[in-house]
Amino acid sequence: MNGLKSNAVFVKSEALKQKPAKATSFGKAFTDYMYVREYKDGEWKQGRIAPFDALELLPCSSILHYGQGVFEGLKAYKDGDGTVRLFRARDNFKRMQTSCERLCMPAIDVEQAFAALYDLVDIERDWIPTDKGTSLYIRPFMFADDNSLGVHAAKNYKFIIMLSPSGAYYAHGFAPVALKAERNYVRASAGGTGAYKVIGNYAASIKAGETAVKEGYDQVLWLDGVHRKYVEEVGSMNIFFVIDGAVVTPELNGSILPGITRDSVIRILKSKNIPVEERKISIDEVLNGAKSGALTEVFGTGTAAVISPVDRLGDGGIDYAVGKKGEAGKIASMLLDELTGIQTGAIADKFGWVTVVDNGAIAANK
Repeated sequence: MNGLKSNAVFVKSEALKQKPAKATSFGKAFTDYMYVREYKDGEWKQGRIAPFDALELLPCSSILHYGQGVFEGLKAYKDGDGTVRLFRARDNFKRMQTSCERLCMPAIDVEQAFAALYDLVDIERDWIPTDKGTSLYIRPFMFADDNSLGVHAAKNYKFIIMLSPSGAYYAHGFAPVALKAERNYVRASAGGTGAYKVIGNYAASIKAGETAVKEGYDQVLWLDGVHRKYVEEVGSMNIFFVIDGAVVTPELNGSILPGITRDSVIRILKSKNIPVEERKISIDEVLNGAKSGALTEVFGTGTAAVISPVDRLGDGGIDYAVGKKGEAGKIASMLLDELTGIQTGAIADKFGWVTVVDNGAIAANK
């Protein structure tokens, strides 16, 4: 018995890595182990927790040609007493199921995937940084791996979970960012894959994102693909606006990713009796609100950045200020404190979002 809840095979590393003294930039360092499970002959094979290493792919692997792949992003946290917490992990795997269905990929078992993640994080708990704003970033992903060409659903897949100790997503931390409204390129349209974490969505967004950075902005504010009028989301986040005291976010319409942080924010706001509206919101309404002063805050939400305040919106070469330059608004600041407090155990979790990871697998396998 190896003490693993997931019944995965444990393959011990012959040489463990030197752990970084502090959290590195987002997504730059990776832990000693990863979880790997393969789908072959119409069924999932036994998973394994094995040393983080290169994957063997042939040049004809279907993922390289047709992009049949999905992923998720979530985090684990450790407090000063060494308690490790996962935040809404099952919800990530439930969303991954919907992404798999959209791309005709085999469904994952949510509880099995959760058990595998639990074991992996338990084994790698020493990699979790504890400085403020740091975490262990978790990246589950699945991709097609047929060794033949042809545009159709593959028959073979790999499901992997890898871990990365990370500092703040943005180099400037919680300082406000600048967004550029994108009028030329389109991220997604209803009926496409915008509501799912599909790898191709991100490749298609790079051009607009790089253009925005060259023009002095941090990310793109995407508009709808039909009218080029209604706000949808930011490059890596959902978006919220505080207008006349109410918090407004674009309604889920089939092309917007149903963010787990987005949902958490809405539920926290409602629990505090702060008005929340999920509805269509045009870029004109946003910019007119910035000009009139009705728009007092803008912030993005996502796993990587958690809460990202915005103090400048650009459109057509004109910049519109939001709130005080260089300062986060009151609601964004409150939400950051509330969310990170729940995630790290500093605030009681009245929503049932947190799972504490015990110290079982590490004792049996290290």
